[in-house]
Amino acid sequence: MKWKCSVCGYIHDGNSAPDVCPKCGAPKEKFERIVADIEQIIDRSRKTNQLHINLMHLLSKVSEFADAGIEDNLDPGCLSVFQKAKKAAWEIRQMSKAEIAVHVSKQKWG
Repeated sequence: MKWKCSVCGYIHDGNSAPDVCPKCGAPKEKFERIVADIEQIIDRSRKTNQLHINLMHLLSKVSEFADAGIEDNLDPGCLSVFQKAKKAAWEIRQMSKAEIAVHVSKQKWG
């Protein structure tokens, strides 16, 4: 079962709501049981959102390698590859951030 704090939006997993919200300190009475179909969406979205976070982390590494290649500047061909890699990594990171924002706005988070 999942419970949502009506004050701050914290999602709690358990057979009952916590006595106080770990995030904002609201009392147990401020928690509402999340219906089963929304629970399933939250469970699925937790996996996908974590994949987005992992992807963004890896793309940060791609950007770091690209920066090193750009700084090294061995030849025009290498420079072009590293510049394109840096640009692509930034664009995909931005797309993942936007997708997570959409998930949050549709309550696909928790």
